[in-house]
Amino acid sequence: MNTARSAARTLITVAPTGAETAKADVPALPTTPEELVETAIACEAAGAALIHIHVRDRAHEPTLDPVLLAEAVAGVREATDLVVQLSTGGSITDPLEQRLTVLDADPDSCSLTCGTTNFGDGVFLNPWGFMVDLYRQAREREVVPEFELFELGHVHALRRLIDECGLPYGGKVHVDFVTGVPGSMPGTPQALLAGVAMLPPEVTSWSATGIGRAHLPIVAAALAAGGHLRVGMEDNLVFAKGQPVTHNRELVARAAELATIMQRPPMTTTEARELLAVKDRRAR
Repeated sequence: MNTARSAARTLITVAPTGAETAKADVPALPTTPEELVETAIACEAAGAALIHIHVRDRAHEPTLDPVLLAEAVAGVREATDLVVQLSTGGSITDPLEQRLTVLDADPDSCSLTCGTTNFGDGVFLNPWGFMVDLYRQAREREVVPEFELFELGHVHALRRLIDECGLPYGGKVHVDFVTGVPGSMPGTPQALLAGVAMLPPEVTSWSATGIGRAHLPIVAAALAAGGHLRVGMEDNLVFAKGQPVTHNRELVARAAELATIMQRPPMTTTEARELLAVKDRRAR
């Protein structure tokens, strides 16, 4: 394996909310601006260095409202030193044109999913033209993309993006394998490692996400293979059998403990910014 893809420390990303779970079903899900900021503060203290944000409206429904997106970025940036990443996926029913407007909120980073994929009972659309537009606009705005890979075919699409568009802003290429989504790549170590073996040499770091029951096997496999971690209530609502997650900090703290046991303790936010080459947008 390319040594550039291994690391002595672990980037822990927290994805606290997502767009799929209803607040009425999971009251602990952070959906208000105040809950999001409180979650960000607690998760930074527990070992997270990056936060992946989906925004909800006042009725706790997923939204890409530009005012609410900007408020979320500003609130987390003011309260923490976390790298702030906005989802450009939104809800799978959001129009492509509206998903591009996420960059107007001036995040440090944005997600960029490298292709269309089955997503439970629906389809998560990411056609080639949209991917190219998002890639180029992110570079123009000096926003660092995180390339989300739900399928092994998405690794090939990443190769094509780099070939046709060049390197992203900052020159680093960070990817996240999203495994265990019904209809997409299974959440197994075998599938994850197959994807890692296919990564283009331009990739400088990678992380992995395990949905639901895939959470712990993927955490273990990623740590053992030199990758980084994404955890949070967007991806997993159960801490252990019969024990629901009551706060995102629980998942971050466990990931930090496992990373430390594996002799790859959590990165600081400063180290994460260096790893990803994000532009410093913090107020001085």
